Amino acid sequence: MDKFTTLTAPAAPLMMENVDTDLIIPKQFLKTIKRTGLGKNLFNDLRYTQDGQEIGNFVLNKPAYRKAGILLAGQNFGCGSSREHAPWSLLDFGIRCVIAPSFADIFYGNCFKNGILPLTLPMAAIEQLAAVADTTPVTVDLKNQTVKAGNLSFTFDIEPFRKTVLLEGLDDIGQTLQKTKAIDGFEAKQSTTQPWLYQEGK
Repeated sequence: MDKFTTLTAPAAPLMMENVDTDLIIPKQFLKTIKRTGLGKNLFNDLRYTQDGQEIGNFVLNKPAYRKAGILLAGQNFGCGSSREHAPWSLLDFGIRCVIAPSFADIFYGNCFKNGILPLTLPMAAIEQLAAVADTTPVTVDLKNQTVKAGNLSFTFDIEPFRKTVLLEGLDDIGQTLQKTKAIDGFEAKQSTTQPWLYQEGK
């Protein structure tokens, strides 16, 4: 998983409340178990007509936001089903940070497991960022816990463990591998006290 330290990127304003995971990535695109290839269908029902043509006034289809790395959103972002494809599709599009007043719990946790920073700011702050988003990139500094755009500057809170996970680029497997020495020591000891657990079956 890529580390998240400082990100400067266009911030696309999707100022909608209760954006659920089916809107983020509709159910017909959940057949894959790969984390790549989903970006083209991110917000599919908002981005395209039924015959596959782009909807020009949708934010991610506008020239200023086609390479957005940050998404500005409303309350309760990521609600609905717990599909991990939702953060996969955001990441595959290129979005590494979602800024919203609040998030659904499971989506929030899934973001950290996939290298996305979901950070919370008051709606008033997000509206100020959205107001300058078409001309001013946003910088998110995880180490110093700041969000800046032009003359705007905000601070955000984050749990220390989740902050470390992103700064060091550790997914669940990476966190486990950090304990390799302790795991090897435990298995070495257990193999002498309970050797039958390590005997190959016939």
